[in-house]
Amino acid sequence: MSIGIDKLGFYTPKNYIDIVELAEARDVEPGKFTIGIGQDKQAVPNPYEDVVTMAAEAANQILTEDNKKDIELVIVGTESSIDESKSSSTFLMDLLDLPNEVRAFEIKQACYGATAGLQMAKDFIATHPGKKALVIASDIAKYGIKTAGEVTQGAGAIAMLVSENPQIVELEDKSVYLTKNVGDFWRPTFSKTAFARGKYSNEIYMDFFKTLFDNYNQKFDQDVENIDTLLFHIPYTKMGRKALNTIESDVSEEKFNDLVERYQKSIEISRSVGNLYTGSLYLGLLSYLINGDVKDNESLMMFSYGSGAVGEIYSAKVVSGFEKAIDIEGIKNMLDSRKKISISEYETIFNTEYKNYDVVNIDTVEGEFYLSEITENERLYSRISK
Repeated sequence: MSIGIDKLGFYTPKNYIDIVELAEARDVEPGKFTIGIGQDKQAVPNPYEDVVTMAAEAANQILTEDNKKDIELVIVGTESSIDESKSSSTFLMDLLDLPNEVRAFEIKQACYGATAGLQMAKDFIATHPGKKALVIASDIAKYGIKTAGEVTQGAGAIAMLVSENPQIVELEDKSVYLTKNVGDFWRPTFSKTAFARGKYSNEIYMDFFKTLFDNYNQKFDQDVENIDTLLFHIPYTKMGRKALNTIESDVSEEKFNDLVERYQKSIEISRSVGNLYTGSLYLGLLSYLINGDVKDNESLMMFSYGSGAVGEIYSAKVVSGFEKAIDIEGIKNMLDSRKKISISEYETIFNTEYKNYDVVNIDTVEGEFYLSEITENERLYSRISK
């Protein structure tokens, strides 16, 4: 049975800041951000946007009434949860008008959560022929004003409809994974922003990739020369390139240059959006499918990583005619129509937080889904009919 990603939806907030302007405001040489980190723009979510609203925006792009009838599993992978008990996925039931006869829950394991959800969805479809699963990666990467991690912030959501006979990507049965208790990154329940040992986290990321890469090739007797494209978890775009560099000696010069060229296509959207945490790998996939010179039945090696730490490498194959199942023009228009805001405007938005008994002014809402009010500490969401 062929199982994989049948549809892909993507949402990012309509405001962004220019990374050069951020560098200048922080008295940093711009090249340290644009070249050293590899970012150009950074998405800035409005105070009424969170993982629920962004998940709804992304999923709403791809769901039809017929799709909804067949969905029996809804998973949200996030490390930006808005409730310690209630999952983000349950809020989506009403917002997206989904059937009640589903399993819906949230997965947390840093940036690995969406991959865990995707693999669970694959197994679910294998035992429930004819059914579909909705897997969403939705996150706001938030470190704080004037912190070392500020340049690696971002926000957005990727929605994936998983089914038999997928139109976009077929998931193969080749996978290796690794888990270690590592203190490279964490966010205690009392904190709105994360704590990280940046250099150490980069080292763990590299170690996980190389270990899994070697394990995959040994387990499946795989020659990297036969892999068309390598896609990475990209919290910032230079991170994946550093990992790619670790296998330069394992391949021919021609092959390595080809892998680098394909990688560059996979980071184009991330450069203008920033860090999506759980969605970063899948934004790379989407960017490559939109911007790359993709061949029919092209083989993909996907590296997923979540601090703390869990990593996985698995294989997939591009389905012929995939471009017909992606709203390429819609995604490009969404990115092109965003509004650049000043650093001072960004700082004001960053420090704005709705509290108990606050009601959102609907006239300020730019999207279709929004946090409408907080009453008795309960978050309530609404949808604007378009």
